[in-house]
Amino acid sequence: MNALPVPILAAMVASAPLHAATPSGPASMAEHQRQCAGKDGWSDPAPPVRIFANVYDVGSCGITVLLVTGAKGHILIDGATEQAVPAIIANIERLGVRPRDVKYLLSSHEHIDHAGGLHALQQRTGATLIASTAARPMLESGTPARDDPQRGGLDAFTGARVGRIVRDGETVTLGSLRLTAHLTPGHSPGGTSWSWTACAGKNCRRIVYADSLSAVSADGYRFADHPAYVARLRATIAKVGALRCDLLITPHPSASALYDRLAGTAPLIDSKACARYAAAARSNLDKRLAREAAAVKGR
Repeated sequence: MNALPVPILAAMVASAPLHAATPSGPASMAEHQRQCAGKDGWSDPAPPVRIFANVYDVGSCGITVLLVTGAKGHILIDGATEQAVPAIIANIERLGVRPRDVKYLLSSHEHIDHAGGLHALQQRTGATLIASTAARPMLESGTPARDDPQRGGLDAFTGARVGRIVRDGETVTLGSLRLTAHLTPGHSPGGTSWSWTACAGKNCRRIVYADSLSAVSADGYRFADHPAYVARLRATIAKVGALRCDLLITPHPSASALYDRLAGTAPLIDSKACARYAAAARSNLDKRLAREAAAVKGR
């Protein structure tokens, strides 16, 4: 076959698309902000960012998915949506972590925006899903509990098999990683928060991944009609507020201004963060109950 004339070959080379090298390692917050500008959806792909030491957010623009790395394997907390899983896996690999080295999956609560991707992540990693007795039925069925305030307002998702039950105050250990479960029902019946210590050299911080505390519901639900559930949520709010934490992370990053803090526009470390988070949740619950009472009075 005759070679192409030089002018034609040069034109073809000049018109060929240029492919940037695949990035590796955690993204800068500038890259994260560019990719997530105007986006905060459950499945909008975001690059991975380091939060502190061996703790990374590998989730979407609007949903936190935490990767905690260790020498004996890694732990992933939450799974965003099923649609977000390919990007989550790509983020894990970008950090130089093999998905099959993720040994445990943990969960905050059993709603589609946080648990919808757990089944697919379990398939990709082979990891064991660890959950509380209360969360297990919903995580495995993919359906909100009967007493969940958001039942009827959330879609079902593909359930994931729970391989181990964890009790309140029990510690999940993987090599040097030690994460403690705190059962925090209220936003959902199976809500769970997690705490542990992470160290960057001699700089150690108490991290709390506090479950959502917001009093939100499907249309037509009145919290005032469920005093026992309100009491449970109040107890959970008090429990989270009493946790010792230097660095607060939440399933919805906006709930704790995570990205602003990582960008340096607000303090990342705050020993009163859990107390402030709980105080805001308590205020919002009181406002919700007041609105419900006002609506009844106005009829």
